[in-house]
Amino acid sequence: MKSKKIILYADKEPMEGIENPGPHQLYRNPRLAVEDREIGELKPDEIRVEMIYAGICGTDVHLVEKAPDTGYIRSSAPADIPGDGRCIGHEGVGRVLEAGRDVKHITVGAYVTFESIIVCHFCDVCRKGQFNQCRNAKLLGLEKDGLFGTVVDVPAMLAHDITHIVRSDMDLRAMACVEPAGVAYVACQNSCIKGGDVVVIFGAGPIGLFSALLSKSIFGASIVYIVEPVEFRRKFASSWCDHVTDVDDFFSNPPTYVDVVIEASGAMENINRIFRRLNANGRAIFLARSGYPLKLDALDHMITNAITLMGSRGHLCGAFSDILSLYQQKRIPLNEIVTDVVDGVEALCNLLRNPEKILHTNCKVLTRFK
Repeated sequence: MKSKKIILYADKEPMEGIENPGPHQLYRNPRLAVEDREIGELKPDEIRVEMIYAGICGTDVHLVEKAPDTGYIRSSAPADIPGDGRCIGHEGVGRVLEAGRDVKHITVGAYVTFESIIVCHFCDVCRKGQFNQCRNAKLLGLEKDGLFGTVVDVPAMLAHDITHIVRSDMDLRAMACVEPAGVAYVACQNSCIKGGDVVVIFGAGPIGLFSALLSKSIFGASIVYIVEPVEFRRKFASSWCDHVTDVDDFFSNPPTYVDVVIEASGAMENINRIFRRLNANGRAIFLARSGYPLKLDALDHMITNAITLMGSRGHLCGAFSDILSLYQQKRIPLNEIVTDVVDGVEALCNLLRNPEKILHTNCKVLTRFK
């Protein structure tokens, strides 16, 4: 059997003078290709899936974009791009064609959606139940071949059977968006949002919008601001929050106190500008990876007010189950994040080669494979 896949190639050239370089300091000149690849024998712990929809994540875009001054990829997320290329993509939904002999919880014909963090279950962190921070984690579509293909083999441990949820094409589109919703859900949990909190979210991409929706409707925030420089995304975000504004307008008249900041844009300079507005016991949660440093000049404010800075990665430890339950109860409209659907692998590849269209005229873009 053959599968048509999107394959990412890059030149592995570590930057000079950097110890333990990240991917954005390791891989240069990213190149995409659409290839027909032979699918080998199915591993005992994997499932073979016919993809129906896959979502484009900001990480996918940053993998294929290069910094204009250096030629290195923009993504600083863990990645391994071998010489024969990497099939990217980590958000999606499909139908199971075949299950490995050791797979017990997924059957042929089931509809499935996927987590994207492959954990070891054996390290000290996993044994504490903190799977999002597994010391040996591998990321689907970055360190293991991913979902941008007509047929893909995926570790069965990542799959959630959502056959009982899928009743329409709308449901399939929604199920392709569970992974980013789960990331936002964990960020809201980590920020300990509670009734009465004022929340500011930088970035109106899919995870920023899901963070706004969940902050207000599930976790009980009283006021939610979204700060976003792109006009299309500001307009689209207006129904997801209480206030939406561009960066300059926001900082010209910011709220007096902010309880929670969720950074989902990668623009680290905004944190320093808002930091003195963080309330006593305020929390700043970092989701977006940009490779840029965070610089703060208000350490005394942080100490006096017991402010917490926290990174947030992942969607494990029950987030998927909660998101699926909330969707079934019509509490969160996952499908409403989708602003465009393109057909086929070639169209997806062309869009990734022109990422400005994703940023300036879309929020969540899906690819339909069949």
